[in-house]
Amino acid sequence: MKIKLTSVYVDDQEKALRFYTDVLGFAKHADFSQGPFRWLTVAAPEEPEGTQLQLALNDDPAARTYQQAMFQRGQPAAMFYSDDVEADYERIRARGAEFTMPPTAVTGSTIAMLKDTCGNLVQLVQLARW
Repeated sequence: MKIKLTSVYVDDQEKALRFYTDVLGFAKHADFSQGPFRWLTVAAPEEPEGTQLQLALNDDPAARTYQQAMFQRGQPAAMFYSDDVEADYERIRARGAEFTMPPTAVTGSTIAMLKDTCGNLVQLVQLARW
């Protein structure tokens, strides 16, 4: 088995698409609608057929409650691995992202946390090189 798709709830799919592509640097993978439903995914440009991240609208009250509770607890909705968190931090911050935690060394890794403008926290992770 493989993980091919995971989702984050967002309060605005168009705003989320701009953030995840223009700020973080992912590429749009799928975007189609049927009635009021929009299926929207992004993927790493280096692996266009790799794991996709669905930007799912939080129009269900349970989804919205879950998303808000995770944000209030400081829990990331997604974690992205980086080869160089410091460089990604500088690049993403220069594109206007709001970080809630700059790159910080923790046991076994360096992490940074930022807001995705759509109701979520996102964590960047660089594993320690032993």
